Amino acid sequence: MTDLLSLYRYAEENGIDVDWFPMEQASSLSVPLPDDTYAIALDPWKLPTIADETVRLGHELGHCETCSFYNRWAALDIRQKHENRADKWAIKKLIPKDELETAIVDGRTELWELAELFGVTESFMLKALCWYRNGNLAVDIF
Repeated sequence: MTDLLSLYRYAEENGIDVDWFPMEQASSLSVPLPDDTYAIALDPWKLPTIADETVRLGHELGHCETCSFYNRWAALDIRQKHENRADKWAIKKLIPKDELETAIVDGRTELWELAELFGVTESFMLKALCWYRNGNLAVDIF
């Protein structure tokens, strides 16, 4: 199981700079740098829980690890494609399928219980369940 500290360690080991600073709108963002490295910004004042910080950092690392970046002029379908890639990477990192299956077999079947066990938000856990069960991130059809 990957926790928040492990994500920060992963970023450091992979040369991904993570900085905290206040942002006007976003709670997090990631950008490719000219030297083929990446940087992530987190606004800790917009991340009320450790689970929120874990999910946001995992997601931003997903952008970096899958090279899923876009600019503000990108079409919405392109943006969503890149967001989905980042989410899928984060799900695999934070909630490995075999560990999720073991938790369910062990009797942890409530959404809140699984989210708490894996240190993620309930909405992210729902997304992971949809991905593993249905092969997509469409939580509205679960």
